[in-house]
Amino acid sequence: MRITSKGQVTIPLQIREEFGFLANTEVDFRVDGGAVRLVRTERKRGQSRGSALVARLRGRADGKMTTDEILALTRGTPRS
Repeated sequence: MRITSKGQVTIPLQIREEFGFLANTEVDFRVDGGAVRLVRTERKRGQSRGSALVARLRGRADGKMTTDEILALTRGTPRS
């Protein structure tokens, strides 16, 4: 495995799945003797993964489409 010029490395899929490192999972690096450990960051109390996602999305909609228009768009049906 090689570190990119941007300091990035890909965590193998098997390890991501086994330890639950999903997209947008916050992690820390901990020095442990002569090794570096990757650990999941402790969440702030009450801050679930879902609530963090909702907080990021809050206020992004512009409200120019009606609910019926949005449903028609997502279902692939013509708008009336």
